[in-house]
Amino acid sequence: NGQIINEYVFDVMNVVRPVTTLESTYKSNLIFEAVAENADLKIKIFKEIDENNPNKPWFFTNTSSVPITKLENEANLKGRILGFHFYNPPAVQKLVELILTENTAKETEEFALKYANKLKKKIVYSNDFAGFIGNGHFMRDALYGINKALELADKENISIPEAIYIVDKISRDFLVRPMGIFQLIDYVGVDVCSFIMGVMNPYLDDEDLYSPELHKMLELGVKGGQFSSGAQKDGFLKYERGTPVAAYDFEARKYVEYSDIQAKCDEKIGIAPVSQKPWKAVNFDKQKSDILTEYFHELNGTDSFGCKLAIDYLKTSKQIGKKLVSMNVAKTDEDVNTVLLTGFYHAYGPINNY
Repeated sequence: NGQIINEYVFDVMNVVRPVTTLESTYKSNLIFEAVAENADLKIKIFKEIDENNPNKPWFFTNTSSVPITKLENEANLKGRILGFHFYNPPAVQKLVELILTENTAKETEEFALKYANKLKKKIVYSNDFAGFIGNGHFMRDALYGINKALELADKENISIPEAIYIVDKISRDFLVRPMGIFQLIDYVGVDVCSFIMGVMNPYLDDEDLYSPELHKMLELGVKGGQFSSGAQKDGFLKYERGTPVAAYDFEARKYVEYSDIQAKCDEKIGIAPVSQKPWKAVNFDKQKSDILTEYFHELNGTDSFGCKLAIDYLKTSKQIGKKLVSMNVAKTDEDVNTVLLTGFYHAYGPINNY
């Protein structure tokens, strides 16, 4: 095995040339860009390359939130740029969101489709609106989770760490997702989520996609994300070997161990449906549809605090998905569901009859 791996690395490095200067792109015909979600930085890089490259290259940007038309116009790349949004990690994730502008050349689009097919990726078209489909749903879903935790802390006479624990558990176990919403925010990065909301917000007329709590976390130096090893950094939750073990208290500026609050929170949540199974057991079962139908039927008929929270969360997730279609960000309900199923590994799409 070691010899096979070494030979593979050798073959790859005969093709790949790691460099650290933009000058190396001045003769390229195709540029893939994956710098930080900073429109000004992207535009600066595009302009410098284009002004020094006689080939008039195509630019494929990996942005997950910045409108492609903005990049196209401000970098003067008419027809030569499109959004090719890989999901992280690209080597594993099958989904690519493809975003065109009104000017994207047909041959550029055709090449992107052929390239995605070579990589065995699933393509979903998103219209060119800030956040696209994936972050269009995730950022609103995250904001709902954060605000729900604050609401619980205020109305149910519980602490912020207890509210975070409850909402994270509901959004993971009761919604049959691979991660709770606070763990997912931490995985993506508290800083990244805050920045993406900031990119999206100026384009929204009827809503305010802003969370003071995210900014408060950043001011306290709590950013989430991953170490270079892939290990999870602490964010809303504290981790040991990738498992959440504590929730952050804004006021005390410290983590509160799950062991100190779990019993109280679980009692507050109350009973779960008898048919409840973890995401992994459901998602890879050939009878997944039947399992989910039975589970959600039972969830809707269970009168516990946790089940009621889950039902409200489900309804909100569906409303977010429908909003993306009504705003013409996504062309169809199916496109929204495909992005959440494939890019976020959900067991079911948000637009459903559960």
